[in-house]
Amino acid sequence: MRPPPRIEFFFDCSSPWTYLAFHNIQPLARELGAEIVWRPILVGGIFNAANPSVYASREAPVPAKARYAGKDLQDWARLAGLKIKMPPSIFPVNSVKAMRGCLWLAPQGKLVPFATAVFEAYWGDDRDIAQDDVLADLCRANAIEPAEFFAAIADPAIKAALKANTDEAMARGAFGSPTMYLDGDDMYFGNDRLPLLRAAILRRGA
Repeated sequence: MRPPPRIEFFFDCSSPWTYLAFHNIQPLARELGAEIVWRPILVGGIFNAANPSVYASREAPVPAKARYAGKDLQDWARLAGLKIKMPPSIFPVNSVKAMRGCLWLAPQGKLVPFATAVFEAYWGDDRDIAQDDVLADLCRANAIEPAEFFAAIADPAIKAALKANTDEAMARGAFGSPTMYLDGDDMYFGNDRLPLLRAAILRRGA
């Protein structure tokens, strides 16, 4: 009997396109019997080392492209049934504490609800997910003890593990978030590549 398809999902909650893919990949995996392995990363580290063009495009955006990108994001959000808006007060955001938290919560089975809450807080409610009081609120809303959370994300082992995930993603060809790998070697980038990922899973099961 063949093992189920395995999707590694490298992600950072600071990206709206990652929010879409995080939301959309879950029903896809359930439908096709695929396993998702959540791999928190720090996408800023990838931009700094492997894709600095992101910063250049932010500093000198193409106006027509920027306008369309805003429409495109809202079209995708509407299709997914999500509320996504560009945070007017803080962008980009420092997501390192949230991503360390996701890493710590993964073995406890609490990564998905916590990450969902982080996405909703930042992309829906314009809350600064870099702030301890915001993270504490999200912890309490998901039955996570804030004191344990903050102690865990200060652990050098958790810090090193997040860096290791980020370095691994780059070593495997990642240049942003979300980056997905099917069965180890078949890479897909971005929410709009999910139909291609779906097709690849179906081919492998044929």
